[in-house]
Amino acid sequence: MKSNARCSRQRLGGLVIVTSLLSACATVSSEPVVGVCPPVLEYGDVFQERAAEEVQALPKDTAIVEMLSDYAVMREQAWGCEDIQIQP
Repeated sequence: MKSNARCSRQRLGGLVIVTSLLSACATVSSEPVVGVCPPVLEYGDVFQERAAEEVQALPKDTAIVEMLSDYAVMREQAWGCEDIQIQP
């Protein structure tokens, strides 16, 4: 009598792969997320003044100044996001 253990292992391996692929799909919603805005931290006046002084002390052509400019735009967009949330 021949052993069919090798065949069983192949089927089991295929089943494991298919199960993992299907379970990965089950954790993701196919519904679009509407009205989710990132939180925007509020900084106190003293902290903002200190940050402004530190930025002014940096050379104008530093990467940090450009990154902070981009960050300011993202903060403005996040603030605006809260105003235009669409209710499902």
